[in-house]
Amino acid sequence: MEYRTHSESETETVGEALAATLSPGTVIAFTGDLGAGKTAFTRGLARGLGIGERVTSPTFTIVNEYEGGRLPLFHFDMYRLESSEELFDIGWEDYLRRGGVCAVEWSEKVADALVGALRVDIRRGEGERDRVITVAGGRVQ
Repeated sequence: MEYRTHSESETETVGEALAATLSPGTVIAFTGDLGAGKTAFTRGLARGLGIGERVTSPTFTIVNEYEGGRLPLFHFDMYRLESSEELFDIGWEDYLRRGGVCAVEWSEKVADALVGALRVDIRRGEGERDRVITVAGGRVQ
């Protein structure tokens, strides 16, 4: 599916709508340039899962955990990792077993560990705030 948004809040709304279709153990693999809107989309996912906490980029922490919603949300940023081996070193399998949603920014760095993930690609559109969001693969219910 393809969506076109014209503001950060519209990008969040697409994420919020997608959250309603997610089940425990869903992995979302994000691709898109720096500043494309991956974290904004994840803020929408959190809202759609009923998580009231402020969602921020996990660039320096690698993963931020958000509890208290319909499902927990584990927000990863792989930008600083070099391989999927490093992903397993930080406990990837433990996060998968916890039954939440794993949202992975810069997923291309660990693509071999994300087979079967729901793919969300966010690209800049024509205008400065325009985004083209493509959702494919995975298991959307």
